[in-house]
Amino acid sequence: MNDKKQQDATGIPAAGRAKPALSGIDFAIRYGFLILLAGLLIFFSMATSGFASPRSAVFIFQSVAITGILALGVTFTLVVDGFDLSIGSTATSALMLSAYVLVVWEMNAYVAVAACLAMGALIGLVNGLLIVKTKVPDLLATLGMMFLLVGLQRIPTQGRSIATGMHLPDGSVARGTFPPEFLALGRHRLDFFIPDLIPLSVVILVVIAIAVWLILERTRHGRLMYAIGSNERAAALAGVNVARYKIVAYMISGVLASIGGILLAARLGRGDIASGNNLLLDSVAAALIGFAVLGAAKPNAFGTAIGALFVGILLQGLTMMNAPYYTQDFVKGAVLVVALVFTFALTGRRGKQ
Repeated sequence: MNDKKQQDATGIPAAGRAKPALSGIDFAIRYGFLILLAGLLIFFSMATSGFASPRSAVFIFQSVAITGILALGVTFTLVVDGFDLSIGSTATSALMLSAYVLVVWEMNAYVAVAACLAMGALIGLVNGLLIVKTKVPDLLATLGMMFLLVGLQRIPTQGRSIATGMHLPDGSVARGTFPPEFLALGRHRLDFFIPDLIPLSVVILVVIAIAVWLILERTRHGRLMYAIGSNERAAALAGVNVARYKIVAYMISGVLASIGGILLAARLGRGDIASGNNLLLDSVAAALIGFAVLGAAKPNAFGTAIGALFVGILLQGLTMMNAPYYTQDFVKGAVLVVALVFTFALTGRRGKQ
């Protein structure tokens, strides 16, 4: 068209036309969840004394770090149209394994971390092979792995938590300890503007979230993973190694779950067998809420991180309001339903207009 600007029927150049204003539905899809998040912050700040304090922020950040890392692992499996129900039990297994390596075997922190990461990768590999090679549905494969891990992590100590000085089933006493460099992963706080405000675990979450965002949004591998999730058959016909990408997605999910378990063990300073009970629900909620952030309507790293922040704020606010513990899952479920309505129902209405 030579060098002339393209014009429409009115004669106004395309580059000079103003962008159409967002409709009510478009605005709700794009910004509704962020408005809900802001409203939640305002509500808890007004309803509870101390919610807006630095101390409260530390608790929120600590809970967000572990939930967010696990949720980013779920995000990888969602991108390839899968789902990982074993992340909570993988994280708890990493917590117990790290405690066992440090307290019972009396090895150093580096061995404990390496063992947990290797275990997470192995769990993800087995999940991926079950799904890809034996054609077991992802929900059934990861559900089976979840139950297997729940039982396996209890066998060495006969269902007891691991702590220095405990009596082992063979009659010996565990004399190992959690070294300071390991505990620092879950307890150390950095000085940014306000001393001792930002936990190191939050920095780890931010680094992982940025890495996941770059992989999924800015690399060829990420685009291929989204293509698999959108239409696996078409991706295979285009020459994509679907099996390999799916297995890698589950391995990444297992490794990230193990990192979450390591951080939880470092924060607690013991192998608490019951400490990871809510990790699965919270991380899945964060990953699914991420669909509603900025109207993405797909699994994405930024939305997942915001979803984890939302879950952390919600739980901290309910706790500070002395809400009964049995109401927290109900509230999380209600919020998740609202987020999914923003994502799918409103998006469907927009498509019909």
